[in-house]
Amino acid sequence: MQNFCTIELFSDDQWTEAATVSLTGDAALGTLAPTSSGYGLEYAVAWPNRRDAHALCSGFPVSFSGLDLQHWPVFLIDMLPQGYGRQELLRRLDMPETTEAAGDWPLLLAGAGNPIGNLRIKEAAQWLQQQDGPLHGFTDDDVATRADDFTEYLAQHGLFVAGSSGVQGEWPKILLTRADDGLLYLDHALPDERAREHYIVKFGRGSNERLAQILRQEAPYMDIARHLGLRVHAKLRMQDRALFIPRFDRRVDNGKVLRLAQESLATLTDKPRFGQVPTHDEACLKLCQVASDPLAEICEYLRRDVANIALANKDNHARNTAVARDAAGHIGLTPLFDFAPMYLHPDGISRRIRWSQHDNGSPDWQAVIDMVAEQTGLPRMPLLETLQAMAEPLLEVADHGGDFGLENDVLAYLQQHLRTHAKRLQALR
Repeated sequence: MQNFCTIELFSDDQWTEAATVSLTGDAALGTLAPTSSGYGLEYAVAWPNRRDAHALCSGFPVSFSGLDLQHWPVFLIDMLPQGYGRQELLRRLDMPETTEAAGDWPLLLAGAGNPIGNLRIKEAAQWLQQQDGPLHGFTDDDVATRADDFTEYLAQHGLFVAGSSGVQGEWPKILLTRADDGLLYLDHALPDERAREHYIVKFGRGSNERLAQILRQEAPYMDIARHLGLRVHAKLRMQDRALFIPRFDRRVDNGKVLRLAQESLATLTDKPRFGQVPTHDEACLKLCQVASDPLAEICEYLRRDVANIALANKDNHARNTAVARDAAGHIGLTPLFDFAPMYLHPDGISRRIRWSQHDNGSPDWQAVIDMVAEQTGLPRMPLLETLQAMAEPLLEVADHGGDFGLENDVLAYLQQHLRTHAKRLQALR
């Protein structure tokens, strides 16, 4: 097996070879194997010093300099299949589903041919093309009910790639694209010129009612997020046991598909180990360094943390927040995603990313605002006002949560949380 991969970047309506990443250590170490990365000469000449959508990530701007690390660059780890996708692809590669680090490099070379964002691994894209079966479209109902012909088609031609292409997480997910005929196709299989809308479709798993409820409540949670003033892309739609999530890393403009650059908070803060998280302080500092409008992005970041706590979404790991970069140079947080009542999870999930001080699971927002203003140099008053403005909407959700689609037991659990946090925000000075 080769010890390097070629990274292609989508720009100006085409895929371009931008860089290579070579293993300089044992591939069996997985993502912790030492690597050497570098942009190609022609690419570096064409886009010097860019850290926008033309860069592999904001922390590795285009240049002639290489990047030598004792692990994979984290943007590469963002493309590595995980969860159900990883298991499906390991089976396809005739490897045990329980394979850990030793499977990472083979998985990357096969499974990163169509990830979220504007990057892909050339070798994986070539492998993906070799696996293609006949093009087949399905109705929304076929997908939502997992009709026999749909599940059979996935088993034969698609689930191992459609669910593994950089869509990480524990729920089974596939990337589907609506075509000009109104049907849904596996995203990697449909030619760009036929694409009209792009979705991540997340399916219920198993028979656990609490997991099913988390999935059912994700669409209402996103509506609540919009009510709270958070950055939200589009309405989610639950149909049967499938959640249709419009993608914000894809746009169709004048018949052309635009692939938008995206990097996780793990990449932004350089955290290569799965489960490793930054502090909120560190995330804010890094975001300020790269954001086009630091104040707007930190206000958004603070609002999201308030919302996560008030609505008991504890699963705030480093890949549940991401940064978008466009070709015009704008860098900022993506719209919100994976926002759901994770307190329901039967395994029990604790709050992962915390403030370095004043955070015992319910932060002292007065102290947090003071700390963020001091560390970032941003003016304190807008930070204060952006949190104060959330108080009234939080109370409205507590009083009328059923109107947003919250189920009775979820609303009953949240009401005291919502009112308590609203009062705390109102008391800020």
